[in-house]
Amino acid sequence: MTGLLTDLYQLTMAAGYYEAGKANEVATFELFFRHLPRYRNYVVAAGLAQAVDYLLNLKYTPEEIDYLRGLTQFRRAPSGFFDALRELRFSGDLFALPEGTPIFANEPFLTIRAPLMEAQIAETYLLATIGFQSLIATKASRIVEVAQGRAVVDFGTRRAHSPEAGVLAGRASYIGGCIGTSNTETGFRYGIPVFGTAAHSWVQSFSSEKEAFGRLQNLLGDATAYLIDTYDTLDGAHTAASLGPPLWGVRLDSGNLVELSREVRKILDEAGLNNAKIMATSDLNEYKILEFAAAGAPIDAFGVGTDLATSTDSPNLGVVYKLVELDGRFTAKFSEDKHTLPGAKQVFRFAGHDVIACSWECLGCGAGEPSAQALLRPVMLRGKLIEPLPTANAARQHAAESVKRLPTAVRSLFDTGQEYRVEHSRELSALYEKFQHENSLLRHRHAD
Repeated sequence: MTGLLTDLYQLTMAAGYYEAGKANEVATFELFFRHLPRYRNYVVAAGLAQAVDYLLNLKYTPEEIDYLRGLTQFRRAPSGFFDALRELRFSGDLFALPEGTPIFANEPFLTIRAPLMEAQIAETYLLATIGFQSLIATKASRIVEVAQGRAVVDFGTRRAHSPEAGVLAGRASYIGGCIGTSNTETGFRYGIPVFGTAAHSWVQSFSSEKEAFGRLQNLLGDATAYLIDTYDTLDGAHTAASLGPPLWGVRLDSGNLVELSREVRKILDEAGLNNAKIMATSDLNEYKILEFAAAGAPIDAFGVGTDLATSTDSPNLGVVYKLVELDGRFTAKFSEDKHTLPGAKQVFRFAGHDVIACSWECLGCGAGEPSAQALLRPVMLRGKLIEPLPTANAARQHAAESVKRLPTAVRSLFDTGQEYRVEHSRELSALYEKFQHENSLLRHRHAD
């Protein structure tokens, strides 16, 4: 896990912190987004496992340090900075939401408390892995919601923005509710179920469709799923039916999927293959799947590719990573539309709404108060993982339970103006007003 997976300015700032004697000042950063992404009423948190892996393994090799020494930007950097990079390991604390937790604007995904140089260098990687995987987990959650209990499989690796993005999209989509992925690397790394049988090239490589299907059946047995639309979909369905069991089902990848699924279902049932499944693919998304459900199409499973692995309709999440404390003092931004709140936070989830509070508050703890769950939990202390992280399967279960508890309107595909209620505690609001007032006085004093 190379420390070079960052933006250059993280390293130039790190060199500056070292030169100014600030490298070891204890900094607290929070990672969050200011506004929900387009067409989304919630976001499912994902990517924590990769964030932890990065922090546990962050280091610089001699070759990487030599590369940095040769950059123009570091020609005036003190030699001690490169010695510090050689010894650098993450030694701080990490607090985070469990993966699979629904999250809303301005609520921290995670909080980093560490020496300033370490915390600064980590910014780019943390933003990338949390932002991307959370987008995909959210997209999967929406698709699974409208599938209404029918299986959804991630088929998106070939359309992902890189092979590694395909691996992580498979993981994130599983957390969001998919039953598995076509990506075998994802299955190997994370213990996620994998699915897939054969493509059109398999059928085309044999002298007849029946021979291709028979060979596949010999190979896969009960896991056989025929792709039946290489030449003519209904002819393919009759051929599949003629072979009988063992058979999982058939896949439709083109044409009017509603009408074809009805015809294919009839062909399979007449052949006594009532348990055979019909899977649909072909540029699917939550809106198309909702149409299939409304039309009563007898489709049992969906393979979703491009739209899932790239979150096509909402392809970015504006995650930010902001300094909120430094060496015992609060910090904040007051810039228009981009202000931040000072101090480390905690998020308390009550029934039906959240409260963002100061980290030292304990809401819902007193007698007679409504109960609340504190969402940010310690994950790493002094650079060490304090306990094993939940598996991807456990995160998937947590996401399913947590999203189900959201109001129905918040889970809507179309009513994207529905806002889950998120408030600030009185103590946090008072702290912000006090800090803003003090900052204003200080600026005027310097201006005079």
